[in-house]
Parts: sequence; structure tokens; C-alpha cells
Amino acid sequence: MATYISLVNYTQQGIEKIKESPSRLDAVKKVYEAAGGKLLQFYLVMGRYDVVVIGEAPDDKAAAKIALIIGSKGSVKTETFRAFTEDEYRKIVAGLP
Repeated sequence: MATYISLVNYTQQGIEKIKESPSRLDAVKKVYEAAGGKLLQFYLVMGRYDVVVIGEAPDDKAAAKIALIIGSKGSVKTETFRAFTEDEYRKIVAGLP
């Protein structure tokens, strides 16, 4: 499976209902599973972003679906990146001309 890193910010709605965020996180885990993926790690962070999520999905379409479903709830805005493991990185570089 492919790895994805999501940088997350709470919206005004999300921060106003922050006490509900643990149950929203449980729902997000189910969204990942329904798309054939898995939420691997969740971090509450300080700085420009509020949360960092590391997850797996079968492909980019599944990852996009996950991000759209989560964003459509209105509590967070996400920016998601495809991340390559060290092994994937080595294979990519080894294949360069």
C-alpha cells in the first residue's frame, strides 16, 4: 500500500467542537478502513498545523476519496502528500538514467 501524510488544520467549526474530536478521529479511522486503507499514526502538533496524520491507502484515488470524505464534514482542512519509504526512494533513484 502507498503511504500518505496529511497536514491538518481545524476549521472554526472544528475548534468550536474540539471536545468531539476524539469521536471524529474514530470515524476517520473507519473512513480509512472503508477505502481499503489504514490510519497508521495521529499526532496533535504545535505550529502552523494542528494535526499530522500518516496513513496508508491502496492508491491515489482511494487517498483522494478519504481526504474528500473527511474534508466534507467541515471540521478540518487537509493537505495530503504521497510519501515514499526509504526502500521506494532507493528503487526510484536506482532507476534514474
